[in-house]
Amino acid sequence: MLKLNHLDYYRLPWNLSDNIISWLEPTAKCNLACLGCYRKNEVNSHKTLAEIKEELKVFMCNRNTDSVSIAGGEPLLHPQIAEIVKMVADSGCKPIVNTNGIALTPELLHKLKLAGVFGFTFHIDSGQNRPGWKNADEMKLNELRYKFAKMLADEGGISCSFNSTVYEDTLKYIPDMLRWAQQNIDIVNVMVFILYRAVNNNLVDFYLGPKIIDMTSLVYNEDVPDRTDLKAEEAVEMIRTQYPDFDPCAYLNGSEKADSFKWLLSGRIGTKKHIYGYMGNKAMEFVQTGYHFLYNKYLSYTHPKMNRKGKSMITFIGLFDRKLRKTFFRFFRNPLRIFTKLYYQSVMIIQPVDFLEDGSQSMCDGCPDMTVWNGKLVYSCRMEEQLKYGYNLRTFSKDLNKKIKQLETV
Repeated sequence: MLKLNHLDYYRLPWNLSDNIISWLEPTAKCNLACLGCYRKNEVNSHKTLAEIKEELKVFMCNRNTDSVSIAGGEPLLHPQIAEIVKMVADSGCKPIVNTNGIALTPELLHKLKLAGVFGFTFHIDSGQNRPGWKNADEMKLNELRYKFAKMLADEGGISCSFNSTVYEDTLKYIPDMLRWAQQNIDIVNVMVFILYRAVNNNLVDFYLGPKIIDMTSLVYNEDVPDRTDLKAEEAVEMIRTQYPDFDPCAYLNGSEKADSFKWLLSGRIGTKKHIYGYMGNKAMEFVQTGYHFLYNKYLSYTHPKMNRKGKSMITFIGLFDRKLRKTFFRFFRNPLRIFTKLYYQSVMIIQPVDFLEDGSQSMCDGCPDMTVWNGKLVYSCRMEEQLKYGYNLRTFSKDLNKKIKQLETV
């Protein structure tokens, strides 16, 4: 497997109190049952506007945040979704709706734009059992992705992102999905690949204090595929089969491993027909620290008009960044390209909870997806533990527990 050196990239500066995103869950109700989902579908789970206001207050009191992801469940099922979007916008944050898109119509989209929505992240993949798309692979689903990207483009001024959960058997589709994204680089701003993770109950034991807990009842332990340990480097290696020059610029490491890639970010510059280069570590550092200097926040999503300024990026930020300088000379090798529009597109690979040899869990060190439970910030991907047990459970290796028992009998 490909080995990347984390020291070659910019370590994203996000932390618990100063982060690009916070994660708001107005409902746990959903109209899909996706493989890999970590939230139990609860029909009667809509939060009141008063409850949502209190959760936003927790974010504002504890966290500098640029955007608020409005997630769930399926947030578009909440009857007051427009009011929720407005509440987030009024708080000074960018409202980003994380949705499967089934309930989205042009009429609702327009209503949400008037309420202040900044962007949408559509989660679409072949493990969702979507009505009408149950036998569709990732390539066929590009038709659905285009439908939503075009809907946002027609409305105008709304950031468009796509999430896709990646399994062992769908890893091979990542390069072609990026090829599709390149062909629509004018209306698709971000592509995110979330590597599938689940608990391997044969390797670890879960504890609440001294008591061992049976985790098989939690939703993210159902229908677990064979591999639950996909790595970001595997995704990069696969991408390079079609994009040999593909290279990240920044990362977020694990809480227990400095050299792991929990969030691995690439920024590519190009047109629908050709990718001319990639953002380097200094360019990303310049953007993040510059934005923080100006706004006291780290930058998350950008307005679509900013993604059309690829030429300005390679010309001015390229002064600080070797990769962008290389892109500049590659692009302007033909002077007539001065009339060609150049776009920026982000590619993110996310590697959720890792279980180490001793059974401990390596979380995202500076997680952008913290949510609120009982007035406190908690990991959204482990919310079911909070709901059922009141705390995040601790894990220990079964082999380690066996060794301890052997020592006790000596």
